[in-house]
Amino acid sequence: MQLHYGLAPDALLELPEIRSSLQHLQRGIEREALRITPQGRLATTLHPESQLGATLTHPHITTDYAEALMEFITPVARSVQETLAQLRDLHRITFNAIGDELLWPLSMPCYVNELSDIRIAQYGSSHTGQMKQVYRKGLTHRYGAMMQTIAGVHYNFSVPDSFWKALSQANGEIDSVEYRSSRYFALIRNFKRLAWVIPYFFGASPLLCQSFLKHANGDLELEKYPGGWAGLPYATSLRMSDLGYTNKEQAELGITYNSLEEYVAGLRRAVFTPSKSFEAIGVRAGDDWKQLNSNILQIENEFYSPIRPKQVAKSGETPTQALERGGVEYIEVRALDVNPWSSVGITETQMRFLDMFLLHCLISPSADLSIEEQLDTERLVTEVVLEGRKPHLVLTDEAGAISVQERLENLFEAFQPIAEALDESRESTPYHDVINELTVAIEDPEQTMSGKLSAHLQNSVGDQEHPAMVWAEQYKQQLQTSSLEFYTSEHVEQWREESLSAKAKVEQDSEGSFAEFLEAYFNRAQEKKQRAEWGALK
Repeated sequence: MQLHYGLAPDALLELPEIRSSLQHLQRGIEREALRITPQGRLATTLHPESQLGATLTHPHITTDYAEALMEFITPVARSVQETLAQLRDLHRITFNAIGDELLWPLSMPCYVNELSDIRIAQYGSSHTGQMKQVYRKGLTHRYGAMMQTIAGVHYNFSVPDSFWKALSQANGEIDSVEYRSSRYFALIRNFKRLAWVIPYFFGASPLLCQSFLKHANGDLELEKYPGGWAGLPYATSLRMSDLGYTNKEQAELGITYNSLEEYVAGLRRAVFTPSKSFEAIGVRAGDDWKQLNSNILQIENEFYSPIRPKQVAKSGETPTQALERGGVEYIEVRALDVNPWSSVGITETQMRFLDMFLLHCLISPSADLSIEEQLDTERLVTEVVLEGRKPHLVLTDEAGAISVQERLENLFEAFQPIAEALDESRESTPYHDVINELTVAIEDPEQTMSGKLSAHLQNSVGDQEHPAMVWAEQYKQQLQTSSLEFYTSEHVEQWREESLSAKAKVEQDSEGSFAEFLEAYFNRAQEKKQRAEWGALK
C-alpha cells in the first residue's frame, strides 16, 4: 500500500498519544553461546536434556545449529530491566546444569581442533526433529561446519497497539494489519540504509582465532596477529563478513522489502528454485539424508539477513505463510555480535540504542529500495565490517560521499527528540545517557566496541590466561553465586517436564516415512495463506 507521511518525525513525537505509547515498547532477546570445556575447547557433550528439558520443545533454552551452540530466548516484555533479568536467569539455570563447562563470551568460536568435534544439534526421532537435524546437515555441506559455531544476539522489537492507533490517525490512515505491515517494511528499508551503524558501534569480532581459518569458507585475506589471532586493522565485525554469516550465494537472491507480497514471493521463489551447486551435494543416499533438498534455500530460515519481519507461526506454517495470514507482528534484528563485556552478551545501553534506532527507522519517510539500491546498502555494511574504524572513513551512497563521523552526528541529532519522548515521565534520562555515552565513539573509532576489544585482545598476549577464558570464568562465577531474579525453581521444573512430555508426544505422533513427511511439508509450504484477519483494527 502507498504510505502517507503527513507529519514530520519531530512533529509526530510532539503528539501526547505518541509519546505515551512509547513507554510501552515490546522487546525480546535471543542470545547464542557456545558451550566450552574448562580448557577452552568446544564441548563435545550432549545438551543436558535430563536437567533442562528438550531442545525441540523448550520455550526458553534450546540449541541453534551445533549441539554445543546454546540459545536463550526471553519472552516479550515491556521493560529493559525485566528482559535482562530474564536473560540472566536463563544463564543461571543453564550454568547449574552444565557441570564444569563454560559459555564462550565471543561471537567467533574458540579453538576447534577437528571439524568432527562440531556435533550437529540433535532433536530426537520425530519427523520434526529429524527435519531440523537434516536441515543443519545441509547447512554444513553448503557453507561448512565452522559457520555453525558462530554466535550472535537477536533483538526482537515491536510497538504497541496504542502507537499504531495514534500514528494512523496522525497520518490520515486506517489502522489495519496491512497498514502496520507496510510501516514495518518501511522500517526495514530504512534499517537497510543504516545497517552499517550497528557494526560500527557494536561489532565485536575485529579478530578471530587462527584455527577458524583452517576450516572456514570465504576468500577474505586476514592478517595474522600475535597470540594466535587473525583479523584486519580497522575491522569491526568479521562475523558479518563473507567469513561469517554473509555469503555470496545468498547475495544474488534479489529478495527485496518494498512490500510484504514482494518479500514473500522472493523468499518462496528461492525455496523452490533448484541450485546447480547444491545439486552436486546430493540429497540422500538411502536413509542417509545430506540436505532437505537441493534448492537455493532448503527452507525459508536459511536466508540470512540482518533484519527479518516476523509473525508467530501456527503449527505447520512456514514463516512466509504466517506473514501472509497475520501480517508483520514484530521485527527481528540479527546484526549484533555477542558483547564480551556483558555476562549475557548484550547490555542495557545497546537495548536502548536499538529502541531509538528502530523508532527512527519507523517514523522517518522510507522510499522503496530497488535491488541495485539494496546492494549499495549492503556494500556500505561490508565497508564498515572490514574497515569501519579507519580514520576519516567516507561512505558513498545516494546522499553523496559523506564521512562516517558526519553521518553519525546527523543520526544522533535525529535521535534527540526520540530520546526526549522515551525519557519522559522518568526520574532519570537513560536514553539521553546512551547518546552521550556513544558520542565518544563517533569522535574516536577506537572507543567503539571493536576498537576496545581489538586493543584488549592484543594487550593480553602473553597473559597467563586467555582473555576470553577470564570473562567466561568470571561470568559463570558471577551468575552462579547470585539468586534467580525473575523465574523460580518451579518454572525450571515445569519447563523441563512439559518440554520432555511435548517432545515424547511429537515422537509418538510421527506417522509414515520421513520422506513422506517432507513431501507433505513442502506441498503445504507452497500454499498461499488467506488473509481472513486483515480488516481494519478497532
